[in-house]
Amino acid sequence: MKNSFGNNVIVTIAGESHGEAICVILDGIAPGTPVDKEFISSRLALRRPSGKISTARQEADEFSITSGVFNGFATGTPICIMIPNENKRSSDYEKTKILCRPGHADYTANEKYHGFQDYRGGGHFSGRITAGLVAAGAICLSALKNHGIKLATHISACAGISDIPFNDYKENIEKLGEMSFPVLDDGASEKMKEAISQAASKGDSVGGILETTVIGLPAGLGEPWFDSCESTLSHILFSIPGIKGVEFGAGFSFADMRGSEANDPFSLKDGKVITLTNNNGGINGGITNSMPLTFRCAVKPTPSISLEQKTISLADMSDAKISVNGRHDPCIVHRAASVVNACTAIALLDIISGRYGTDLKGI
Repeated sequence: MKNSFGNNVIVTIAGESHGEAICVILDGIAPGTPVDKEFISSRLALRRPSGKISTARQEADEFSITSGVFNGFATGTPICIMIPNENKRSSDYEKTKILCRPGHADYTANEKYHGFQDYRGGGHFSGRITAGLVAAGAICLSALKNHGIKLATHISACAGISDIPFNDYKENIEKLGEMSFPVLDDGASEKMKEAISQAASKGDSVGGILETTVIGLPAGLGEPWFDSCESTLSHILFSIPGIKGVEFGAGFSFADMRGSEANDPFSLKDGKVITLTNNNGGINGGITNSMPLTFRCAVKPTPSISLEQKTISLADMSDAKISVNGRHDPCIVHRAASVVNACTAIALLDIISGRYGTDLKGI
């Protein structure tokens, strides 16, 4: 039973959706790294629900840092962050606690933990736990930014409606930085929100695709096989609830290309090695090549819907039906963007620390 990620920068999460608090421990952060509480708060705010397209459950996320930070800087020892759960309504789950919600981990959690799991709101499997990842990721984002590495995520598609792709990486990253519904095309934003609202009005939900880019990474990060840049990022990205697919660069589109189309020709610009295209998403052989690192994540529709569905009862192992009531998101894509950013920062800082040491000297 493992709830930790990383080899050099290690993040450990604990807590349940309706427990007392969410806890995250971040170990391996270089001493002297600035820890800005206002920036952490701003990242948590981007993860929180917003309006009719999100759950009605509102949490203040007023966190406390209980160790590892002194006078605004990391001490080099483990950083512990606590985020209280204040807006709990556990009674919503009493009527359906013996029914396995389709698309959720109710059945698999029952099998793994022998019925001792906290079932309220999905317990430890809830997206609520990602608040801890976002808080830890904010510290990692700041550390990366101090070394000229920036990243951002936008909603590439939602409910079948597409945003425009990244075009000017630096400008796009700046624009997306403070957006709670991160899209590059304002017109697409309104259409997506309307589609989410329509699904919600019918008791249903929608999914989408998140596209992330990272600029400023040096060449040479990652290992050639089991700790490649792709595999390390995929490890943490697939840990985010609702992420069911990850592709780098052209991804599955490679299947329809020829080598002459898929390859990224090398060239020199101002004395630096670049590629003229970026189909491989800034990675060759599992190692970064200094071009923008790009990947996409497929986010499934929120499984909690009020439409009646077939299921089973754990009480007597019989067939049953369920309609999930309570406070749920008709779409988690926009909220997941901040989680993807945080997890990307955690993974990249871990990779970078493996090459340059946790003090990041030489990067």
